[in-house]
Amino acid sequence: MRHRLAIAQAIIEKPGLLVLDEPMNGLDKSGVEEMRDVFKALKAEDITIIMFSYYAQDVEVLCDTVCEMDNGL
Repeated sequence: MRHRLAIAQAIIEKPGLLVLDEPMNGLDKSGVEEMRDVFKALKAEDITIIMFSYYAQDVEVLCDTVCEMDNGL
């Protein structure tokens, strides 16, 4: 619940840019789906989202542009 609250606080004022570090970390399956829906809705409102994630499925579903780090570079 704290994780969801932190995300809600970040998006409550509809920022133009949202930077998220592992936003799905610690969420259960339904929480992940719920957050994906939220991020898709924000994307539809032309909010730029920069997301750091280890989970390929999140990247595939949510991202238009992907930058991959190799050995920390």
